[in-house]
Amino acid sequence: MLIDRIIFVCTVIIAALYLYGTTQIPTLEIGDPLGPKAFPRLLAVAMFIAAAMLALEMWRNKAKNRQPIEGAPFESRVMVVLAAVSVWTGLYYLMFVPLGYIVATTLFLLPLTAYFNPRKWLANVATSLLFSIGTYWLFVKLDVALPKGVLAI
Repeated sequence: MLIDRIIFVCTVIIAALYLYGTTQIPTLEIGDPLGPKAFPRLLAVAMFIAAAMLALEMWRNKAKNRQPIEGAPFESRVMVVLAAVSVWTGLYYLMFVPLGYIVATTLFLLPLTAYFNPRKWLANVATSLLFSIGTYWLFVKLDVALPKGVLAI
């Protein structure tokens, strides 16, 4: 499908530009030799992996001669969901510092998981909480300062 190829090419270009941008980050003479370059480079590698996975999926679909699912990409329902997610993400950014990372991220993820994974409340709550707590712990271990908000941990 043409849209998959466009997404693949755009992902590779963005990942390459992002990886090039990480080379422009100055290396400090003191401290950790990786410094501030480690996380951005890891993100660039993740984008390349995502592009490779998309290419593999396109190749498998071509090998199986599957026909893509037809549907209007700009249906009104799809556009309403896209607008709602965009507004919800904007509210998340506004509430990020006052509420703190764990609370804001959990409150951001819970309605999204509930909408896209309906009637599975236990899985949605567990995913939202564990992702928020797990990534907070990871960032704390990497010495990344995140807003504490109302929990003050």
